[in-house]
Amino acid sequence: MRILLAQINPTIGDFSGNSQKIRDGIKYAKDSGVQIVLFPEMALVGYPPEDFLLLPHFIADAGKALDEIVEASKDVVVIVGTIRSNPNPAEKGLCNTAAIIENGVLLGFQDKVLLPTYDVFDERRFFSPGSSLKLWTLFGKKVAVTICEDIWQHSNMLKYANYSSDPVEVYRKLKPDFVLNLSASPFSINKSLERIEVAQRAASTLSCPVLLCNQVGGNDNLIFDGRSLYIGADGSLLDCAKGFKEDYLFVDLETKVQKKKVEFNENEDLYESLVLGIRDYFFKSGFKKACLGLSGGIDSAVVACLAAEALGRDNILGLLLPSRYSSAGSLTDAEQLAHALDVKTHQISIEGPFKSYLELLEPHFQDYPQDVTEENMQARIRGMILMAISNKMGYIVLSTGNKSELAMGYSTLYGDMCGGLCVLSDVTKQQVYALANWINRDHEIIPFNTIQKPPSAELRINQKDSDSLPDYAIVDNVIKAYLEDHLPPEDIAKSFGYSLELVKGLVARIHRNEYKRRQSPPGLRISSKAFSIGRRFPIVQRYIL
Repeated sequence: MRILLAQINPTIGDFSGNSQKIRDGIKYAKDSGVQIVLFPEMALVGYPPEDFLLLPHFIADAGKALDEIVEASKDVVVIVGTIRSNPNPAEKGLCNTAAIIENGVLLGFQDKVLLPTYDVFDERRFFSPGSSLKLWTLFGKKVAVTICEDIWQHSNMLKYANYSSDPVEVYRKLKPDFVLNLSASPFSINKSLERIEVAQRAASTLSCPVLLCNQVGGNDNLIFDGRSLYIGADGSLLDCAKGFKEDYLFVDLETKVQKKKVEFNENEDLYESLVLGIRDYFFKSGFKKACLGLSGGIDSAVVACLAAEALGRDNILGLLLPSRYSSAGSLTDAEQLAHALDVKTHQISIEGPFKSYLELLEPHFQDYPQDVTEENMQARIRGMILMAISNKMGYIVLSTGNKSELAMGYSTLYGDMCGGLCVLSDVTKQQVYALANWINRDHEIIPFNTIQKPPSAELRINQKDSDSLPDYAIVDNVIKAYLEDHLPPEDIAKSFGYSLELVKGLVARIHRNEYKRRQSPPGLRISSKAFSIGRRFPIVQRYIL
């Protein structure tokens, strides 16, 4: 039996565009002599549609789009992810479902049984869990159709959930010939390896092949890496689709295939995921051009490289916005980067408006010493210029703050935090440096001086980030241990040999700056716990002071 895993990039609510991608996949399957074509979870509506699911006309339009797919499915079996009204709405009025279609006839639906409601997922807000599991007889074979989470419980790899039922164990008794899994499994570092292991454990238990078709593309904060899978009956990885690209993966269950080894480069994955996240955020929103401040620092340099790759160098504008505290080296580094990327630049000094603001406020500030107020004023002037260029010329501003800075509040509200997308909001400072070195792996693009010099906001004379923060390696260790592993300060201090006072101080800064992050642009998620989505802490609290 020949099966096609159609790894497509749907857009939320684009019923016309998504339907066309699905019809293209169906045609490709027919032309290739394929009997079954499998699409990702919610491929017809895009994942996650969030509160569009509360709109009755959205549900109706999804139904109409499915009718078109049924009509297009002559001479082939199509299994596609969508939504449907719950025929037994005991809890919620919808089901996350897979439509099983054969030769122009809708055979029925397999509803998702395990509904994740943790981290970035909120499916119980909208859906009722499927009430039954069955096998579908297709071309004389007994087929189990599962949706994403339905095979994860069995792996014992879920961090935030432990469901009372395990669909894999139910299917063990039914003895399927193979399993088809529709997924919208978002990317995070090393998630691809976890997904392989989950599918392998299901295949080993069921003693049958598992075919997993995963969504690819960026939808708001979430990035989907694709990498659809063919796992053999003994749990061996037999094939894997491309990462971060649409792809068609052919599987012939009657042909013996050699085991496949895959290796994923963490820096390459990080780079490709961010490029995809930028590209889809812009193109799916109807935008083409981006501008950003080029400071000569590491963060803006990395963002410029990612944006140029995602949008094309002709669509990038770098703004050099020097002040009285900007070093000549920083301007030179910014210019060298722009030349290497071949992107346009404008240089606009902020000295004039900064001086005007100082004079304007001097009568009111005369009894106060200079402090962070004057530093933030410069960042906010730069933000105003960036937004003015955005409004006048149609550029979307890319914010360049990284996760370490956002965690510590080492960023200026309405200044360097302004913009339409915060590219590095889930990328720690150490990861930024690793990305820069990976970008420079063949030849110098980001100036070596940018990578080697101590990081500085250059908002006062001889300023260094280390004046206000511990070494970024320490900050990043605490961020990961506290945000991703949920370890208490005492355990973090003991694990790394840091003083408890230091760790508690950093944790307090994370919570103290929650109000800033609530007002920051959307960010791209690449870790298991991002600030931009999937993490919910109150601003006003007295647990962490």
